[in-house]
Order: sequence, then C-alpha cells, then structure tokens
Amino acid sequence: MRKYTLIMIKNITNQTIALAGLTLAVQSVCNLAKTGTTDSDDLEACLASLLKINSDDVVEVYGGLDKLKRGFSLLDRQLGPSDSVDTEMARYAAALVYLEGKFRREGSMQKSIRSGLERATLQSAHFGLTHENVLANIADLYQNNISQINPRIMVMGEPRHLENSLVANKIRALLLAGIRSAWLWRQCGGSKMGFLWNRRKLREEAKRLLHTMN
Repeated sequence: MRKYTLIMIKNITNQTIALAGLTLAVQSVCNLAKTGTTDSDDLEACLASLLKINSDDVVEVYGGLDKLKRGFSLLDRQLGPSDSVDTEMARYAAALVYLEGKFRREGSMQKSIRSGLERATLQSAHFGLTHENVLANIADLYQNNISQINPRIMVMGEPRHLENSLVANKIRALLLAGIRSAWLWRQCGGSKMGFLWNRRKLREEAKRLLHTMN
C-alpha cells in the first residue's frame, strides 16, 4: 500500500472520513460474527475502498460520502459519552490501527497485498465485487499476510457463523478494509495523540458530514 498515489490533505475532515470507513468495517465484522450477515451496501463500500488503488480524493476512495452515512453515525456514537461506546467495536478498531502501524514497516508484505488487490480488481470487474471468488482471494491476502503479524485479531461471535467459509472470508476481507482505512487516516494526518486531542472535533465533524446527507 506504500505506492497508493493518493494526494491527501491532512485535515480533520479527511481524518473523519477515514475513521468512518474504519468504523463501518468494524461494525460489519461484528454483525457477521454474531448474526452471519451484514448490510450489503456497507460491505460493498468497505470492499470498494480496498480496490481504489489510484485515487486523488479521500471521498472517492469510498465511492461518495453517502456510502459512509452509517459509518458517520456509528463514529458519532463511538466518540460520545462512555456509556454510548461499543467496547467491542473500539477494541477491534484499536487492534486494526495497531496492526496497520506494524504493517507500514513491512515493505515486501505491502507489495504482496498490492499485487493481490490489483488481481482482485480485475476479477471483480468480471464476477462482481462481492462474488465469493473475489471475497476468497481478498480473504487469502489477509490470511497470508496480516495474520502473520502479532498479535492476531481474535474475532468473537457465534461459532456456526465463524465456521462458515463465506462469512469467514467476508470478515477477513473487512478486516483488511479496516486496515486500509487506518492507513488512509494516517495519510490524512491522523495519529494516536491527535485522536485524543481532537476527539471532540472529530465527533463534531462526523455530525456535520452526517447532517449534509440528511
């Protein structure tokens, strides 16, 4: 992912968009693990962001702000009072940000994933973005690369769903999409310290962006 030709402006708006993408991916993972299903539009928005290898606009990565409507709403809640925070979602998001930081130092792994995503882009043009073959190949990229970085993310849910190969592939693909959003967040100037300092501003921006779609 080092060679993504994204021209990023480091500001709160773009950081908020990337965090909404991360939050949407995490929520979709939770849904799949617990119920075996998730919103198809949310799934497509997250997967599409993985295949936007060449883009010069943060919004374009997700296919438009409207694709992240649920993500902004979830982010607003996650940045609110402690009693509104979904701790499981927060744990997954923090784990993905941590893994992204380690992945950032793995040059050969980045090349491997980039090549795989280029193949997936061609494949999706033929089969469709959410076809099981496309999902399986993206999931393999996560399994063969990101899963080799410790500590591995342990997704909790119903065994009957987690043991379903299609559900498992969707979850792995979404985790990779979450790392993509974490990478984008850093490109936009995001940092752990900045997140703590700007928590209120990020929530206000999520509310503002959500309001533009209502």
